[in-house]
Amino acid sequence: MHPEPRFTPLATGLLLTGGIAVAALGFRTLTEWLWLSPLILSIVIGMVIGNVVKLPAAAAPGIAFAMRRLLRLGIILLGLQVTLGQILSLGFGGLVAVTATLVATFLAIRFVGRAMGVDPALTDLIAAGTSVCGASAVIAANTVAGGRDEQVAYAVACVTIFGSVSMLLFPLLAAPLALDPQAYGVWTGSTIHEVAQVVAAAFQGGDVAGQSGTIAKLARVMLLAPLVMAMAYAARRSQGGGSSASSPMPWFVFGFLAMVLINSSIDLPAVAHEAGALLSSFLLSMGLAAMGLHTTLGRLKVQGARPLALGAFGWLFISLFGLMMVKLTGF
Repeated sequence: MHPEPRFTPLATGLLLTGGIAVAALGFRTLTEWLWLSPLILSIVIGMVIGNVVKLPAAAAPGIAFAMRRLLRLGIILLGLQVTLGQILSLGFGGLVAVTATLVATFLAIRFVGRAMGVDPALTDLIAAGTSVCGASAVIAANTVAGGRDEQVAYAVACVTIFGSVSMLLFPLLAAPLALDPQAYGVWTGSTIHEVAQVVAAAFQGGDVAGQSGTIAKLARVMLLAPLVMAMAYAARRSQGGGSSASSPMPWFVFGFLAMVLINSSIDLPAVAHEAGALLSSFLLSMGLAAMGLHTTLGRLKVQGARPLALGAFGWLFISLFGLMMVKLTGF
């Protein structure tokens, strides 16, 4: 008799999270709703399953692997979407506008969040997601912030809600605010939360606006690595130079930067860029599906309304500060 085949300890959880990621990517492709991030859809599907179905114990190792290892690998591969040439094409004024808006927004949300009494980890996740690049920034920042799964889900919900508001509202404001296509593009790219939301809003202003918005958004993605490293450094300082176990160093950000350098120095074929973008999105979707599976609605509700109010403040701040910077830098 042949022995019965056995799954590896990771297989059950990886099949579950991978299936959710495939469903999310497939739904976006079939509907052609390109503004809908599969990362967001994955965490929603995961939460629905996790709150309705009792997961088998055999799924736990694979879910944990997706939530930790695969998330980091997905963030590393994000680097293949950015080149230094793209970032420099913004010019000095554009780089100043993007960088100043990101830094000011992150610090303002941190300050206000602590004044409001919002949990520090959740505050940092909302600050990172709002100031940088939505769900991807939330999960990258969580390697330092150490938030619970429901806090990650809450932060992702915040950036999804307010980023969607910007996506719908900003195209209506370009003319009243007297923004030409390039200025409108830089404003959207430096303020709207998710990459897909930026593309959807920016291209409504035409090709010039769409290209400017996409490049400005990629500049924010590029700044994800230094921001996470700065968060890690601040955490180590606040702990008085404690042990590495209590002061996490996000080493995966060096992998992200390495991918940026490779993409900037080697003329990769278009198929490699497309494959890298798809694989990154798939791995990040698996990781967020895993977080959704671990998030119960009851624990999410416990966070209360103050973090949502903080997200609203962050949305208003980044929108207005980013507009001010676009005007001040001459766009």
